[in-house]
Amino acid sequence: MKFISLFFLLATILTANVMASSRNVSTYVFTLQTDSLKKADTSKTTKVTKGKKSKANAGKKNAAAKNDTTKNGSNGGLQSQVTSHAEDSVITDKVHDITYLYGRARVTYEDFELDADYIRLDQKNHLIFAKGSTDPITKRYVGRPISKQSKDKPVESDSLLFDYKTKKGRVFNPASEQDGNYLSGGEIKKLNETEVAYRNTTFSTCDLPQPDTHFGIVITKGIGEKNRIISGPAYLEIEGIPLPLAIPFGFFPKPDQRASGVIIPTFGEDQKLGFYLRNFGYYIGFSDYLDLTTMGTVYSKGSYELNTTAHYLQRYKYGGTVSLSYGSHNYGLEGDPAQKDFNITWSHSQDPNAHPGSTFSASVNAGTSTYYRNDPAQNNYNLNSLTQNNLRSSINYSKTWDGTPFNLSVGLSHSQDLTNKTVTLQLPTLSFTMASINPFDSKDRVGEQKWYQKLTVSYSLQATNEVDAIPEAQLFKGSTLSKKLQSRAVHQIPVGLSLNVLKYFQFSSSVNYTDHWYLQTINKSYIRGGVTKDGVVIDPTQPVIDTISGFKRAGSYNLSTGLSTKLYSTINFKKGNIIAIRHVMTPTISFNYNPDFSDPSYGYYKRIVSNAAIPYPTQSQLYSIFPDGFPSAGKQAGISLSVDNTIQMKLKPKTTDTSGKARKVNLLDGFSVSTFYNFAQDSLKLSPISFSAHTAILNQKVNLSLYGSFNPYETLVLDTISNGVIQKYTREINRYTFQDGKFPMLTTISFSMSGSLNSTTFKPHVPVTPGSTLQTITPQQAQKLAFINSDPSQYIDFNVPWNLAFNYNFSFNNNIINTNSTNTVMLSGDVSITSKWKIQYNTNFDLRAGKLAVSSFSIYRDLHCWDLNVQWVPFGIYKSYNVTLKVKAAILQDLKLSKRSDYTSSSYFNGNQ
Repeated sequence: MKFISLFFLLATILTANVMASSRNVSTYVFTLQTDSLKKADTSKTTKVTKGKKSKANAGKKNAAAKNDTTKNGSNGGLQSQVTSHAEDSVITDKVHDITYLYGRARVTYEDFELDADYIRLDQKNHLIFAKGSTDPITKRYVGRPISKQSKDKPVESDSLLFDYKTKKGRVFNPASEQDGNYLSGGEIKKLNETEVAYRNTTFSTCDLPQPDTHFGIVITKGIGEKNRIISGPAYLEIEGIPLPLAIPFGFFPKPDQRASGVIIPTFGEDQKLGFYLRNFGYYIGFSDYLDLTTMGTVYSKGSYELNTTAHYLQRYKYGGTVSLSYGSHNYGLEGDPAQKDFNITWSHSQDPNAHPGSTFSASVNAGTSTYYRNDPAQNNYNLNSLTQNNLRSSINYSKTWDGTPFNLSVGLSHSQDLTNKTVTLQLPTLSFTMASINPFDSKDRVGEQKWYQKLTVSYSLQATNEVDAIPEAQLFKGSTLSKKLQSRAVHQIPVGLSLNVLKYFQFSSSVNYTDHWYLQTINKSYIRGGVTKDGVVIDPTQPVIDTISGFKRAGSYNLSTGLSTKLYSTINFKKGNIIAIRHVMTPTISFNYNPDFSDPSYGYYKRIVSNAAIPYPTQSQLYSIFPDGFPSAGKQAGISLSVDNTIQMKLKPKTTDTSGKARKVNLLDGFSVSTFYNFAQDSLKLSPISFSAHTAILNQKVNLSLYGSFNPYETLVLDTISNGVIQKYTREINRYTFQDGKFPMLTTISFSMSGSLNSTTFKPHVPVTPGSTLQTITPQQAQKLAFINSDPSQYIDFNVPWNLAFNYNFSFNNNIINTNSTNTVMLSGDVSITSKWKIQYNTNFDLRAGKLAVSSFSIYRDLHCWDLNVQWVPFGIYKSYNVTLKVKAAILQDLKLSKRSDYTSSSYFNGNQ
C-alpha cells in the first residue's frame, strides 16, 4: 500500500505542478510529406555534430552559394526576408523555387530561427522542413533540428514542418525545457494564436528526451490555452512503463507567473512525540522576485511546529531571505506544560553598485536557546545546528562621503550563549570615523615632506547601548532595558609621527587620547548576613552592585615611542634547485607610558571594605565606578622588546615555466618573541615572555600556528587550610629563574594545524563566470540559490571528486600544582566513489581521551531526476539515521519519501538508546 500511495502522490503533485507552471510552448502545424522521419538518437548528448554528405549529394554539380537571402515581397505579400546558409552545400531548384541546405544549415525569418543538418526551404508555399542525418561512422541520428520562435524556449526535435507565413507548424518528438519542466515525445500542434494541441506528450522534471525520460505524466490528448490546460486521458509513466495511475480528464490553470500550490506533507512516527503529519502547507509565488512558503507539523501527542519563509530578490539592487519559526513540544510526561520555542533568521545583501557610498546588510539568527534541540526536523537534523553553542546577529548600515575622510556606520547586534542561556544586545551601535590626515601638509606642496608635515591625526566616535549577558527569561521584561541598559560613547584622537632615522631605522611615536561618556555608573557595597534585598538572601562575602543613573565622563591618555629596523642574511647555493635562503629579522624596541588612573585624585576608582565583624573577615576591593572597568589601574612606564623573523627560499624555475622567473617559497611566515619591562612596578617588573609562529605548507594550503608563554620568575608552592582540608596554592616571588640556573617555566603552549583540500586545490583557479554574481543573477538561479540557502546540506556537488577539511589542536597549561591539556582532531569532507555515488563524513576525535565525539556519515546517490540521501549518526546523544528519496526539480522539492529514526537526547532519557 505504501508503494501505491507513493506513486499516487507522485502523479497528483507532478500533474498539478508541471501543468500549472508550464508557459506557452513554441507551436507548429504538421503535415509529413515526402521527407521521411528519423528516430531519435538515444544517446544523452545533445551536441549538434556535422554529418558527412551522402554520395548522391556529393555528385551534384550545381552547388549554390552558401548564403541566400530572399525578399518575399512579390510572392504572397511578405515584406520580411528569409535568410539561409549551410556549411556543406546549398542547392537551389529554381523551377519549383525550393532550396536544399546540407550540413549545419540555418534559416531565419523575422522572429523564427532554425538550425538543423538538413533543411528544405519551399519559398513558393512558405514551408520549411528540417531533420537530422545519420552519421555514417557512429550510425547515430545527429544534427537534430533546433528551433526558436520569439521569446519561447528552444525546441529540439526529430523533424518539423513550419509555415513561416502563417507561423504554424508541427513537430515530431520534441524536447524543450519549460520553466523547470521538460516537454518531450509525441507531437505538438498550434491550432491558432492562443491554442496548442498535445498528443502523447510527456511532461516531466527529467531533462532526458524520449525515450530516456525516467518518469513523467503522459497526456494522450490535450489543449493548451493562454491561462489554462484542458487535458484528456493522462497517465503516469516511469522508466517507459505505464502505471495504472491515470485520470480521465483534467482542467488546470496555467498562469504567466510563478505558480502557487499546496505542499504535500510526509507521514511518520517520532518516538517521543508520536505520529506526525510533517511539513504540510502552501507555497505562494507572488512574482519572479518574491515568494512565501508556510508549513506546519502536527504530532499525535499534541505538539506542533510552524514555519514561514520568504525569499526576495531585486536584480542589481538587493536580495535576501526571512524565516519565522515557532514550536510547541511536550517531551515530558502527559500533562506537563509544553515547551515553547521560536527562531527568527534574516539574511540580506545589497549590490554595492545600487547605492554608491552606502551599504546595508543583515545576518540575523535569534531565538530561544532550546529551539535547535527541540525542533530538529526544521533543521533536517543538521549536527552543526544541534551542537552549536552561540547565536549571533548583526544589522549594519554604512555611509561614506566621497572626497572626504569621514565614514558613518550604524548597526544592531545580538549574541546569545545557548549553554548559559544568556543574551547580549547592542541597541544600537554607532561609529563615526575620520581617516588619518596630515594637518600641516599642503595640497600644493612641492618636494618631499618636512618632518612636521608627516604628523597624522585621526578621530573616531564609538557609541553603544548594551545589555550584557542577561538571562534569557528576563529579556522581555519591562524593567530589563531601564535597569540594565548601559550607554556609553568613546572618543579617540590618536596623533602619530613616523620618520626614517639614520637611513636604516624606522622611528614612530604616537599620543592617544581617549574620552568615555557614560549615562550610568556603579556603586559596590557589602551587606551583612541575614539582610535580604528584594526577597533574596545576600551572600555577605560578595559585594552588591547598584546602578546609578547620571552623566559621567572619564579621560585617559598614553604615550608610545618605538624604533625598529630590518636585518638581512642570505645563504647562496651553487648547486641544486635551491638558489638562496634569506632570513629577515625585525627587532623593535619601544617605550610606553600610561598614568595610574586609579589614583584618588582622578575620582575614577573607589575602594570597598567589608564589615570587620566576627565571623566575617575583612575584605577590601578596588573597583572602577564605570561598568566596563575603564580606565586601567596601575602605572605603566617601561620598555617593550620584540623580535620577528621570516625565512624565504628562492628556487629555480620549473622546466615547464616559460617566463624563466625564480620561484619564492615562504618557509616561515613569522616567528616572534616579545616581553615588557615595567619600571613603575615595585616588583615582578618583567612580564611573561611570549612567543608565536605561523607558516603554511603544501603551496599555502595547510596552515600551522604555534603560541606559548614562559614565566621568568620563581614560583613557590604553599599550603593553606580551608574547611579543615589542606590545599596548595602558588605565589610568584621577585627572583628570576636564571638566578638559580633554571630555564623560565613553560606555562602555556598551543599548536594548531588546519587546512582545506580538494581535487582542484593544486590546479589553476578557474576564473569567475560572468553572470554568476548577485548583480547578474537570473530569477531561475535565484530560486535555486534560495533552496540551497534554506538547506545547504541538501546541495551536493558531484563535480568535485573529493574534499577534505581538517583541524588539529593541542594545548598545554601548567601552574605547577596541576596541569591540563587537550588533544583533538576534526575531519570533514566528502569523496565521490563514482560519478553517481558520494560519501560525506564529519567526525571529531579526542586523542587524549581516546574517544570519538559526535560523528556523522552521509551517502548520496545521483539518480539523475532523483536524489537518494542516507544520513547516519552511529553513536552519541544524537544517534539517528535518515533516508530520503526526493525529486531534484526545484518546483518539486517537497515531493520526497523519508524514513528516519529520530535522535534521543540524554537530556530527556538516561542510558544507552
